[in-house]
Amino acid sequence: MSDLAAQIQSLGRRARVAAKALARASTADKDRSLHAMTDELRAAHAEILAANARDLAAGEKNGLSAAMLDRLRLDPKRLAAMADGVRAVASLPDPVGRVQREWTHENGLKFARVAVPIGVIGIIYESRPNVTSDAAALCLKAGNAVILRGGSESLHSNLAVAAALSRGLARAGLPAEAVQLVPVADREAVKHLVGADGGLDLVIPRGGRGLIETVVAHARVPVIKHYDGICVLYVDRAADLAMAERIALNAKVQRPGVCNAIETLLVHRDVAAKFLASAGQALLQQGVQLRMDAAARAALGDAGGRASQVVAAEPADYRTEFLDLILAVKVVDSLDAAIAHVGDCGSHHSDAIVTSDAATAERFLNEVDSATVYWNASTRFTDGSEFGFGAEIGISTDRLHARGPMGLEELTTYKYVIRGAGQVR
Repeated sequence: MSDLAAQIQSLGRRARVAAKALARASTADKDRSLHAMTDELRAAHAEILAANARDLAAGEKNGLSAAMLDRLRLDPKRLAAMADGVRAVASLPDPVGRVQREWTHENGLKFARVAVPIGVIGIIYESRPNVTSDAAALCLKAGNAVILRGGSESLHSNLAVAAALSRGLARAGLPAEAVQLVPVADREAVKHLVGADGGLDLVIPRGGRGLIETVVAHARVPVIKHYDGICVLYVDRAADLAMAERIALNAKVQRPGVCNAIETLLVHRDVAAKFLASAGQALLQQGVQLRMDAAARAALGDAGGRASQVVAAEPADYRTEFLDLILAVKVVDSLDAAIAHVGDCGSHHSDAIVTSDAATAERFLNEVDSATVYWNASTRFTDGSEFGFGAEIGISTDRLHARGPMGLEELTTYKYVIRGAGQVR
């Protein structure tokens, strides 16, 4: 066995012991630990920012895009938000022990389906150090131990954040090993982690196609995938075009390097010229490169000195998560064509329609098979905190057992508890 494999197995053994302790922990125990973790994050402010600066410097040297650097970057405001997010989880209802269903059999047996922790969860993610604290807090509140494996580009940031969280756990009297981080950048660590017998009960990968495919190929435990965010916005012929422009700008420009930003804009042919003459120019002014089909380029007209930002779209552009100020644009002839495009080229993450026609909207909402679908709203709302879940593990694009933003409830499973009075069969 290699040293790396042995190291990963050791993490798993320690996590298993910690998970047993967490399963017995009361809500008060867990909430006290979350408050202590919050305090330690705040106390480690300078240490974490210094580690993040080291990662940012390496990222710039290695040519990370501006959007990826933004995902990586921590500042005092973002770090404060991370700490607040951990504290907020303490105020959420404890999902463990919740009775989901109960009934009585005709023989008097009392049945209950009760939420219980999953056990040990592995979370594999890229770039964003805030995932370290969000995932740790949610897993702890749901009674699970967690093994975290962040991207190599954020290793120092993640180590500093995880160390602070572990100190908080220990100070509050729960096992520090309830939150562990794989401390190496070696990509082989992912294969050992997801394939380790007896280590994990569930693995949740968040990242690009390469990461997801590696995890799926080597996993020996269930996987909930958080796949590409190829999100689509469709501007219908009956859209309020001013509203559609606001939504398009927000969904693409506010933070282009996140999974709930739109990557494709579909526009009905009847409004393409009017909409793109305004919204297209606004997107160009925000620095967005538009990769457009011939009809969209014709509808855009004069690019106003920004012709270099207008590119002929290739078929692959409509299947790409750019995570940057790049937007694929296509003119469609009908709602049917828009729905078909979303099904063929999207990633079943978050898709939206802008229209004032309720019947058209309902068809889109009913027929688009994505984790979240929107009518007259930005896809940027696909976020655990915006859904009222507190922090989130991520956005599941799977169908089982969780879909969309994953909060506390999705980090539990259940068991049946039966109470009798001597019944036999």
